[in-house]
Amino acid sequence: MPRPSIRKFFNNIITAYVLAGLFLVFAVILGIAIGTVSVPVPTIFKVIASSWFGLTSTQNIDPMFTSIVMNIRLPRVILAGLVGASLAIAGAAFQGLLRNPLADPYTLGVSSGASVGAVITLFFQLTIPVVGSYTLPLLSILFSFITIFCVLAFAKKVERSMRVETIVLTGIIFSSFLGALISLMIALTGDELRQIIAWLLGSVSMRGWEYIKIIIPFFIIGSTILLLNTKELNAMSFGEERAHHLGVNVQRRKLIVLTAGSILTGAAVAVSGTIGFVGLVIPHLARILWGPDHKHLLPLSILTGSAFLILADLISRTIISPTELPIGVITALIGAPVFAVILLQRKRMERSG
Repeated sequence: MPRPSIRKFFNNIITAYVLAGLFLVFAVILGIAIGTVSVPVPTIFKVIASSWFGLTSTQNIDPMFTSIVMNIRLPRVILAGLVGASLAIAGAAFQGLLRNPLADPYTLGVSSGASVGAVITLFFQLTIPVVGSYTLPLLSILFSFITIFCVLAFAKKVERSMRVETIVLTGIIFSSFLGALISLMIALTGDELRQIIAWLLGSVSMRGWEYIKIIIPFFIIGSTILLLNTKELNAMSFGEERAHHLGVNVQRRKLIVLTAGSILTGAAVAVSGTIGFVGLVIPHLARILWGPDHKHLLPLSILTGSAFLILADLISRTIISPTELPIGVITALIGAPVFAVILLQRKRMERSG
């Protein structure tokens, strides 16, 4: 017979996955159903069952509903989910690796580097002949790689031990510099100005299935790499020296985790623009609700981050309908107060402890 404590642990983990899964399903259904034209929930299931699986006939379904679901809202919801999941798991991995609640793709400068790559691609209308539509994510990922390696190299120059605080501060410096570079490029831009600014504000509007095809291979590669390194992340969250004593090749694992996070962030930024606070707040909430074990923290961050961004996108397109707000504005308005509350609670716990 299993011990009550072990049984309770597994019951809690199962409950966590069930709740996170239900939250995601709820967000997906709402995201598809609500809009300028409301789509009844049974109709959503009929359209998907007919279009994807051929289980039902489309004769009794209004063609307008089929077009809305399959061509507009479903791809938008899936793309928002993939972007949210990518940023959340990357943020959770960076926070565990660097043992710092402020670490995420934005504070480390990774997203700013990806943004520079994307803006250069849009500014010069670059297309690599062999890869075609994958030019944008590939250049975003390349620049995010370059940025994180520059951050680490500079941090090592400043302090050979590369303390977490030094890496975060270096990331903020690089992020500010790259932000200024992007502003300079915008100032020099002519006709492409509106397109670049709209992209920088963050959106998953009118992207379609093509953008899902762009992000999904990078999401699978990046998230798989991180999920295969959960034990090492758990060890490194206690400190690099302890991880080394436990048999972890710290430098190699750090490089692998940062590379995977850069892949996820670069691809997400390429298809949606800059969307902040997802990689910062969602891992915090998942850690508070379900614990710090990366074996469960990473997949739960994927589910929660996906649902969060789907709902944020829903708010962005309905709150002042028919006008759409940039999704980055909504995530900042929600994420900043939540993060402030989390930090205040942590401070109170430290004082009382």
